[in-house]
Amino acid sequence: MEILFLAFLLDLILGDPYWLYHPVRAIGAYINFEERLIRRYFKEDGALRAAGVALALDTVLVTVLVVWGILWLGDRIHPILGYVLKVYFVYASISLKSLRYEGLQVVKALKSGLQAGRERLRYIVGRDTKDLSEQEVVKATVETIAENTTDGVIAPMLYALLFGPLGSMAFKAVSTLDSMVGYQNDKYIDLGRFSAKTDDVLNYIPARLTGPLMVVASFFLSLDLKRAWKILKRDHANHKSPNSAWSESAAAGALGIQLGGAHEYGGVLVEKPTIGDGTREAREEDIRSTIHLMFMSAVLFIALIGMIYLFL
Repeated sequence: MEILFLAFLLDLILGDPYWLYHPVRAIGAYINFEERLIRRYFKEDGALRAAGVALALDTVLVTVLVVWGILWLGDRIHPILGYVLKVYFVYASISLKSLRYEGLQVVKALKSGLQAGRERLRYIVGRDTKDLSEQEVVKATVETIAENTTDGVIAPMLYALLFGPLGSMAFKAVSTLDSMVGYQNDKYIDLGRFSAKTDDVLNYIPARLTGPLMVVASFFLSLDLKRAWKILKRDHANHKSPNSAWSESAAAGALGIQLGGAHEYGGVLVEKPTIGDGTREAREEDIRSTIHLMFMSAVLFIALIGMIYLFL
């Protein structure tokens, strides 16, 4: 619990400094290396599916072994160094402040014009952004922050609490796999299938914690708690992912906007269910409000765990 709390504070203060080499960059480089190797030797769909399973298992295993080795070496050098490294690896798995930064960068860009907002949004979403309206740029940013509150904040903290730094970094490996190869397109449908399904499984419980946490957070932020709960109950399944709509529906209800709907990906129109009623148009301030929901949800999670820790 102490390690998680210190890691949480570090993320609030530092975020992800660009001058500090992040473990996810190493995980991503390893995944790229493995993918090149796989595609050199495996061409058939069935072989790629099997290789995709090996890719996921190998990446997670190597991540855990490397982190374990670093922690073991740190403890051998000095227990304080070992403790600091444990805090570091949990801290590195949390993306709270970096999500805030990316959201505010879109806000800043929109102040310079719609085209600047579209360009900045490309850094954090997979959909086509060149023809989006300002309202659509705002909604896409809200969706991204709300969805990533689960897999970038609550999930790594939960796995750190349950399994320590090894758990949070193993989860981060799966999350990185999903973001790199877990696409439902011709290139990755076979290679990334297992990674995407594993990510769904690992986010199943965190997503169902994040949604209600966001509803409670809406009360503390003077947003619409009753509507947040109503939309969460009604629309939590309105997504191709079994997890994404839990936090997105809570945010949509709290803000009173509608998310989801049809979007273009690589020039192809993809129909998605809508989330929320859309009692008004999305505005730039909704990005800030979603960031506040994310922060308050994280604080509530830490407070809840702290109370359980104290009374059990």
